[in-house]
Amino acid sequence: MIVYGGDWNPEQWPEETWAEDVRLMGQAGVNHVSLGIFSWSMLEPVEGRYEFGRLDRIMDLLAGGGIRAYLSTPTASPPPWFGQRYPEALPVDADGRRLWHGSRQAFCPSSPAYLDKALAVAEQLGRRYRDHPALAMWHVHNEYGCHNSRCYCDTSAAAFRAWLAERHGSLDAVNDAWGTAFWSQRYSEWEQILPPRITPSYTNPGQQLDFHRFSSDALLALYRAERDLLRSLSPGVPATTNFMAGYHWDMDYWAFAEEVDVVSTDQYLFGDDPHIDLAFAADLTRSFKRDRPWLLMEHSTSAVNWQGYNRAKAPGEMHRNSVQHLARGADAIMFFQWRQSKAGAEKWHSAMLPHAGTDTKIWREVVALGDLLGEAADVAGSSVEADVAILLDWSSIWAQDHPAQPTSELKPVEEIKRWHAALWRLGVTCDLAHPEGDLSRYRLVLVPSLYLVTDAGAANLERFVAGGGVALVGPYSGIVDEHDKVRLGGYPGAWRELLGVTVEEFFPLAAGETVTLAGGGAGAVWSEVARATTASVLDTYASGGPAWTRNEHGQGAAHYLTTLFTGPERVLSAVCAEAGVRFGGTPGVELVRRSHPDGRSFLFAVNHTGTDAVVPAKGSTLDGAEVDGELAVPAGAVRIVREAR
Repeated sequence: MIVYGGDWNPEQWPEETWAEDVRLMGQAGVNHVSLGIFSWSMLEPVEGRYEFGRLDRIMDLLAGGGIRAYLSTPTASPPPWFGQRYPEALPVDADGRRLWHGSRQAFCPSSPAYLDKALAVAEQLGRRYRDHPALAMWHVHNEYGCHNSRCYCDTSAAAFRAWLAERHGSLDAVNDAWGTAFWSQRYSEWEQILPPRITPSYTNPGQQLDFHRFSSDALLALYRAERDLLRSLSPGVPATTNFMAGYHWDMDYWAFAEEVDVVSTDQYLFGDDPHIDLAFAADLTRSFKRDRPWLLMEHSTSAVNWQGYNRAKAPGEMHRNSVQHLARGADAIMFFQWRQSKAGAEKWHSAMLPHAGTDTKIWREVVALGDLLGEAADVAGSSVEADVAILLDWSSIWAQDHPAQPTSELKPVEEIKRWHAALWRLGVTCDLAHPEGDLSRYRLVLVPSLYLVTDAGAANLERFVAGGGVALVGPYSGIVDEHDKVRLGGYPGAWRELLGVTVEEFFPLAAGETVTLAGGGAGAVWSEVARATTASVLDTYASGGPAWTRNEHGQGAAHYLTTLFTGPERVLSAVCAEAGVRFGGTPGVELVRRSHPDGRSFLFAVNHTGTDAVVPAKGSTLDGAEVDGELAVPAGAVRIVREAR
């Protein structure tokens, strides 16, 4: 099946509403819910005293209704007694301010007291519900690091020092990695090392980078601790935690993905083209465990409550959003939340069952979506076809985030998303890939912004090209090693030979400034003084100097850009053509294919425009209508075709 449902928070409501909820879930086609995410204060109202009668009845009610639960450990929101009893476990920001209870995630990730209490409540849940027929999976915590990704307290400082000792081995190695000879920062004792708290000027870049890594690892360690406990109590029951892929960049999700049994994520709309940003988030999520379906744990039926201006979704938009996720590999379509809250900080966040009840646009669309997902059950387990990958690495993003850079306007995530959006407009589906990951399945690898790359990552791209692949590398990539230390001898240090280019100097551009390109168009934000050594020059600045080069390497070729082309489609279409990647299509109509190993395949067509469109397709629609060469996709509509074999 395709999993369908949302967060159910029955503890917010009187018990007489629970049966009505389950009845309406059946009407909507809901088959799974996330349960108990924020229930810690109800399950353990006083430290050490557990009350499970309410949850027992809820789990039994679900089982009776044929609905299964992703049962959560409620550890994302400790109860008021925790902060009162263990104030030293509350998080501290970089300015030294203690953050108090009153919202959620009010804990230091390195706190022993927090870990002890989190494992205690998780153990109670694991022992009590491990054999319950409604239990489908453990939903560990919720959105790790959403509000407390980095804590700067003394407990975190001690944990950071222990992490550094394990990673680097010695204090001398830390000093070398961080370049502490600069600004008289050399450490003579471990206790002198602190988190990068507020200082008179810039923090040490190596220190900041390692603290970001440590902070992500600290949260991952919490997940592992709960997961391992639950595995020991309930062998065979899978576990996950919901990521925030594509819009939250404080956790290294490549590392998290190694530890979850199935990848799940939350996704909300951002930007001027939210459907394109959605596609990026879905592609990134799919890429964490390639060829394995993933779960959309949360998105919204309409408006959220936390963006300042919270736009309601137009009729049909929620339907398109959901099918986009399905098309790009999701085998679960779930929402926050089932019933819209009448109190609390998220009472204005939309839900499957809105304040106004069932005679509403939202409810009718929820029911229609449930019908569609039921009809598309045979899509489950299939994978998405992609011949292109974009390299992305959290350490590189974190390193480039340091404020002492040539310009603050060269933003790695924005540039990665800009290239991805250009591929979307060209009709090309792409994966994201770790620089050290397996690239052998791809024809084309793109490197929009990879300031930091390890020796292994640099060699991996070289092997890909030498083996016959095509690569396109953006400016300011391959500049530093894993410690944020410059690769000397001319930029881009990691890939000078691969690209056949040496860059002498960076020339960032002022806001609004552009450079004219001889081949048409312009470059913005950034430019470089470069010379081609073995590469051929495909485009130049009007004033002279290479803007786009191509270098043959082994059986393949590597392209390089020295500026941000304001219209990247020109370059991307050229490298797609060279790599044999098909592109093109109807503007604004998204086409994505999923396929099974046995040859069954599905074409998803999502029309984001206000006009009817026709796209090439052959097979039959979900309702059995034959499609013989052309598929009509009305304005704002979606179509799914079981393709002819």
